[in-house]
Amino acid sequence: MHVSPARFSVLSEDFAADPYRWFAHLREQVPVHHEPAIDSYFLSRHQDVKRVLSDHEAFSTETLQVRAEPVMRGPVLAQMTGAEHTAKRKIVVRAFTGPALERQVRAIRANAAELLAPLLSRGRMDLVNDFGKPFAVQVALDVLGLERRDRQRVAAWHSGVAEFITSLTLTPERRRHCMECAEQLEAYLRPVIEERRRDPGDDLISGLCTAEFDGVAMSDRDVTALIINVLAASTEPADKTLALLFKHLIDHPGQLAQVRRDPELLGAAIAETLRCTPPVQLIPRRAERDCVFAGVTVPAGATVFCMIGAANRDPGAFAAPDTFDIHRPDLGTARSFTAAAEHLAFGSGLHQCVGTAFARAELETVAAMLLPLLDEVRYSPGFRYREAGLYTRGPLSLSLDFTPVR
Repeated sequence: MHVSPARFSVLSEDFAADPYRWFAHLREQVPVHHEPAIDSYFLSRHQDVKRVLSDHEAFSTETLQVRAEPVMRGPVLAQMTGAEHTAKRKIVVRAFTGPALERQVRAIRANAAELLAPLLSRGRMDLVNDFGKPFAVQVALDVLGLERRDRQRVAAWHSGVAEFITSLTLTPERRRHCMECAEQLEAYLRPVIEERRRDPGDDLISGLCTAEFDGVAMSDRDVTALIINVLAASTEPADKTLALLFKHLIDHPGQLAQVRRDPELLGAAIAETLRCTPPVQLIPRRAERDCVFAGVTVPAGATVFCMIGAANRDPGAFAAPDTFDIHRPDLGTARSFTAAAEHLAFGSGLHQCVGTAFARAELETVAAMLLPLLDEVRYSPGFRYREAGLYTRGPLSLSLDFTPVR
C-alpha cells in the first residue's frame, strides 16, 4: 500500500471500509500518524502501543474526562489511579471471578438457551442481530441485577453512550442525542441504586452500593458511573467477538472441524480471534510529557490513539500476523486471558480490562453451546459480509444457515 502520508487519513471512508488493508502501510511508513482534523496521533507498532499502555505516568487516561465521563455520568475506572483505583478495581473484579463468575456462567447458559430456542428450528439466524446483541445486553442486565423487561430501553440508551465514547467526530445533533441517552439511563438507575442501598442482594449493583473506599461508601455518582462502565464494557465487545469467531471458523473449515472434534481448542480459537480482529480497535491516552516514537516527537498534552488492530498484526510480534491460526505458537491460550497476554485486545498495564475472565467464560460458554447446534453451518445464500466501526469494529450482521434442530 503506497499512499502519500499527506493523502492518508484514518477518518477517511477508504480506511473505514477496511482498516486492515492499511495497517502494514502505517506500521512501515507512518508509525506515528498525525490526524490534523482532530489533532491526534495514531500509533500502529506493537512495541509503541504496548509502551503507551504500560507507562501510565507518561501516558495518562485524562482524555477519558472528555471522551467518556460526560456519558458515564462520573469518572470511569480507567481514569482512576493509586489507592482509589486499586480499591474500586478489586470491587469490580470480585464481581467477575470466583463464586460470582460461577453464578454468571449459569446465567449465560440460561440466557443463551432462552434466546436460541425459537431460532434453532428455522435453520437460519443472524448471529449478530437475532442472537449476539440481545444476548450480550441480557447477560449484562443479569450481572448488574436489572430487570430483563427493560432490555430494549437499556440497549437503546447504551447505544447512545457507546456512540459518544467511540466516535472521533460527533455532530452537535448526535452529541445531544448521546447526552439525552446518558441522562435517561442515569434517571433509570437512580431509584435502583436507592433500593439496593436499602435492600442489597448478591448482584453487582448491590456490591457497588455496599462497598466502601477509605471507610466511606461510594456516592450515587460513583456507583452510576461504574454501572454504566460495566454495561458498556460487557456488551460492546461480546456480540462482535462471538460473530467474528464464527466468521473465522467458517472461513477456515479445517480449523472449525478441529474445534468441533476437540473442544479444548475453543479457548485458542477465541484468543486468536481477539488477536486477529480485536473488537476494540482504538484506546486513547494523553501524553503527559514530550515523547519520541520512531524519531517523531509527540508533544505533551497530545491525544494518542493506540491502534490495537494494527499492533496485533505486527510481524515484529507475531509470525504470519495476517493469518488466522488457532495453533499459533507465539500467542498461547493460557496467557492470552491474563496480564501476560501478548495480544493487546484487552489493553495492557494498570488499566487492562477488568472483565477478561468474564469475557473468556462468556464466549467459551456460549460458543460451546452453539457449535453442536449449528451443524453444517455456512453463510446464507446471498449474504454479503460487512464490518463497521473505527473505535470498536465488528460485523453489521452474520446470516448463517445450518441444519435445523428439531
